Amino acid sequence: MPEDLVKLIVSLDEKKAVDLVRKKVNAGEDPLKILDQVRTAMAKVGDKFEKKEFFLPDLIMSGEILRQIAEILEPKLKAGSEVKRLGKIVLGTVFGDIHDIGKDVVKFIMDANGFDVTDLGVDVPKEKFVEAIKTENPDIVALSGFLTLAYDSMKETIKEIEKAGLRDKVKIMIGGGQMDETIRKYVNADAYGKDAVEAVAIAKKWVGA
Repeated sequence: MPEDLVKLIVSLDEKKAVDLVRKKVNAGEDPLKILDQVRTAMAKVGDKFEKKEFFLPDLIMSGEILRQIAEILEPKLKAGSEVKRLGKIVLGTVFGDIHDIGKDVVKFIMDANGFDVTDLGVDVPKEKFVEAIKTENPDIVALSGFLTLAYDSMKETIKEIEKAGLRDKVKIMIGGGQMDETIRKYVNADAYGKDAVEAVAIAKKWVGA
């Protein structure tokens, strides 16, 4: 049952969740389907944090579970995908948000699909994004945020990119637990990806792949 994995992650049962992912992979289940279940679980984790049912240690624990799941899935997602490099992406979780859940999933899916990804990490100040655009010369900037406090950080980051005269040099996408099309308009991004697979599809379209 797909719901089993979701429940195990939301209940922060590290061992059972990771073991179940191994079983699913060994049974030949599509890693993208497993990722979708992880995304559903992480959205629920985010809701619990917003409602103050979960606290920072719970978020850190859920991130650790995701890291282990990502390690299992990454080789499967990359298998047989010796692809030419399609473009460059600068990726990071915006200032004030310390969660790397969605960001890490997007990173290895983008990498598996042929993008060079520069990962700036979490809690990234707007100035660091600007600096990375200047040094890395990316095609795309991907802003990740798991919590509602990320909305204003994303907006400020994009304003800073505009101020530096770099806005027309890059396409900007947003994604993460609480993001949607309304937030995309609010922060003035070019696109919103509801999950890692959609983010890849948007990125490929932008680079003409």
